Amino acid sequence: QVQLVESGGGSVQAGGSLKLSCAAAGHASGTSCMAWFRQAPGIEREGVALCDSDGTTNYADSLKGRFTISKDSADRTLYLQMNSLKPADTAMYYCAAGPWYACRRAGGIPVESDYIDWGQGTQVTVSS
Repeated sequence: QVQLVESGGGSVQAGGSLKLSCAAAGHASGTSCMAWFRQAPGIEREGVALCDSDGTTNYADSLKGRFTISKDSADRTLYLQMNSLKPADTAMYYCAAGPWYACRRAGGIPVESDYIDWGQGTQVTVSS
């Protein structure tokens, strides 16, 4: 099991930027796919972006160009750089780890049911 701890959330004005981090600890065997999800109040959790073990990335179409997912394999940290933030980006952001096939779904968007380990989330609030 992998323990995931997110950080970097906060409050920012529209147009601003935030960089989220997700530190992984523990035995990572079988969870080579990493992803970010978000959930706003009253809305289902949605996939934001994923990063495969070889560095291949994919994004929800609506976020391409504004969000960038990356990882540092040496310190086992996943990142999400968020630029040009909008009030609609306000949500709790979660880091998740899943098996290899989670990163190979047709369409490339993270699917919640594929992921095994989850962090506690970090809140992002964007004001207009």
